[in-house]
Amino acid sequence: MNTKVYVDNLATGTTERELMDLFSTYGNVADVHIALDRSNQEPRRFGFVLMVTPEGARAAIQALNGQRIGTSALIASEVRAGSPNGRRIPRRLISHLF
Repeated sequence: MNTKVYVDNLATGTTERELMDLFSTYGNVADVHIALDRSNQEPRRFGFVLMVTPEGARAAIQALNGQRIGTSALIASEVRAGSPNGRRIPRRLISHLF
């Protein structure tokens, strides 16, 4: 069963390929998505990684949460009930995230 991981505080210029390579160390990655700003289509500093197994997702979260990647300390957590960290996603973002 796939497990979605919310990744925040990405360094500016981080690509989906770099994120996939980083998470692939801990398990198979099914998909990676970095959110884009609606007005200028520039990458935002957060995204989602879909891991093939919950074990891989947990290993990645444990290893990468708080780790400095580039100029930023990465924030990684499992998405539960449709929102990162159990928080509500603002309505204006929902249609752009999934």
